[in-house]
Amino acid sequence: MRQIPVDTSTASVMVAQPPAPKIANRQTGEVATDRETGVTMMTIDVMFVMEGNAEILTLTVPETGFSGELTMGTPVGLTGVVARPWENEFNGQKRHGISFRAVAVTSLVAGASKVA
Repeated sequence: MRQIPVDTSTASVMVAQPPAPKIANRQTGEVATDRETGVTMMTIDVMFVMEGNAEILTLTVPETGFSGELTMGTPVGLTGVVARPWENEFNGQKRHGISFRAVAVTSLVAGASKVA
């Protein structure tokens, strides 16, 4: 799958919604895991502000990739963000979009510690 690196170095980023388990199957409630490592995958919504434009992005992050307290409004740093274009067809309806994945989300609040 094609991955496009995202430069976040000049952006201001803060938590919009704290981490929650990523659901792989809504019917069964199955939680998503990384195919290579087996680690539980989480989602976190962040407000991404760059050049005067703000967007809410949903990032998929391994559960082990979070550090510090990540409550709403917490400024964070993002590591290893990639964008992945996707397309699928369900019941004859074609859909497409871009998903975002990060290696890590780190609280920028002084004294932040590892949460695991």
